[in-house]
Amino acid sequence: MVYDVVVIGAGVIGCHTARQLSRYKLKICLLEKHSDVASGTSSANSGIIHAGYDAEPGSLKAKFNVRGNKMMDQVARELDVPFKRIGSLVLAFNQDDMIKIKTLYERGLTNGVQGMEILTASQVREKEPNVSEETIGALYAPSAGIICPYELTISAAENAVENGVDIVLECEVKNIKVEGISFCGEDKTLYCNNRPLFDGDRLLYDNDRPLYSIATNQGEFKARYVVNCAGLYADTVAAMVGDTSFTVNSRKGEYILFDKRQGRIVNSVIFQTPTKMGKGILVTPTVDGNLLIGPNAVDINNKNDLSTTREGLDQVLRGAFKSVPGIDKRNIITSFAGLRAIPSTGDFIIGESRVAKGFINVAGIESPGLTAAPAIAEYVVEEILRNTGLKLIPRPGFNPLRRPVKRFRNMEEYELAGLIKENPLYGRIVCRCEKVSAAEIIDSIRRPAGARTLDGIKRRTRAGMGRCQGGFCTPRVMEILSQELDVPIDKITKSGGNSWMLAGRTK
Repeated sequence: MVYDVVVIGAGVIGCHTARQLSRYKLKICLLEKHSDVASGTSSANSGIIHAGYDAEPGSLKAKFNVRGNKMMDQVARELDVPFKRIGSLVLAFNQDDMIKIKTLYERGLTNGVQGMEILTASQVREKEPNVSEETIGALYAPSAGIICPYELTISAAENAVENGVDIVLECEVKNIKVEGISFCGEDKTLYCNNRPLFDGDRLLYDNDRPLYSIATNQGEFKARYVVNCAGLYADTVAAMVGDTSFTVNSRKGEYILFDKRQGRIVNSVIFQTPTKMGKGILVTPTVDGNLLIGPNAVDINNKNDLSTTREGLDQVLRGAFKSVPGIDKRNIITSFAGLRAIPSTGDFIIGESRVAKGFINVAGIESPGLTAAPAIAEYVVEEILRNTGLKLIPRPGFNPLRRPVKRFRNMEEYELAGLIKENPLYGRIVCRCEKVSAAEIIDSIRRPAGARTLDGIKRRTRAGMGRCQGGFCTPRVMEILSQELDVPIDKITKSGGNSWMLAGRTK
């Protein structure tokens, strides 16, 4: 099959792009090298919907941050993703910080952020009684919010598949060729049908629509357009078509997650003034009621390094205590690290490659990429692809609504009684910490782009995310996965690949 568009990478950008494309009568395929969607950068970040005052005016980051923020209410409603617009505060501890806050305020006005205020110390404490007594003021942005990053990603993938998108997991792109084009001329010139591809900077093959052949570990995929959403590896994928105009480096950030007992110590997202390495260590409730602190920021060469360190976690704790001294360390339940894709250009890279017609780079999407995702997807499809010749004919019957998720933990007793009567498995609790039923786990497996691993169940249902971190529910979740997928239980993995949970029988 020849696809109209192949999207490479099923992170939050790739999944929302695929969903946006599914509004039209197109053959679309979404390729992901991991065993599940939302397994890369989108799996571990702060989950903040930023207001948009931090990005440099005129940048793509600023443009799509503000647009994405405005879109998020509708997107979350359509995809049945919990979203809370709780506002953010950037704290100032001295006069230098106040100068930075005024700069952020002016920048926010230029970017079109609405409702911002610069607060005095007493006004800050009215909103947040537990912040440091050394706070002398803050920038308040009521439009900031919190969301679950992987749920936003998974829901978009589900909706895309429901609207006809093919998704292929564990599908790693090895090489990309363009029919009739050689990228390896002895004189280092790009060729098309034995003619030089460029006359100076001008493309010479404008009359020919290239056909891309994407070689993967699961065979070859052909497409007339390719959207490169490969996250940390977007530069590697771009280089496969001869585009070496940018690089993507990795920056690691470590986080600490607290029990829900600490979830109300702050009411909003608490930032410190940003540095050149990012927005700094934040303190925030999560949309599920926990408390999250982090990240630090360390540039690394390894794009797979998700380790946490004593030094890094201590740095996170010190930074968080500076803002909120009363955080109780006894309620820490886990720590983790995420990676950010840092582009060599200093801004999002979004546009058609100069050397490959119909090949769209969506690269270097660091923070505020989560906020910007729906806006970037809209722009890629409605502006870039449309302007490069892709015909966008509305698909009859396109349904923007994801089938709602029935969450046991959020239901009233009378609702549960009716649900259990309809399906007794809703009354069988598997994860005691998060109150997740067997029916919810089975549903998460049977949905489009459903779970296939323990982490897949965890991200879709929260089973294993509570205080015991899966100590109680893991064996039962494995049994359900084994039964539903019809595979031996010793073939169940934590996150695909060789992440086996069982080594063999003991008796």
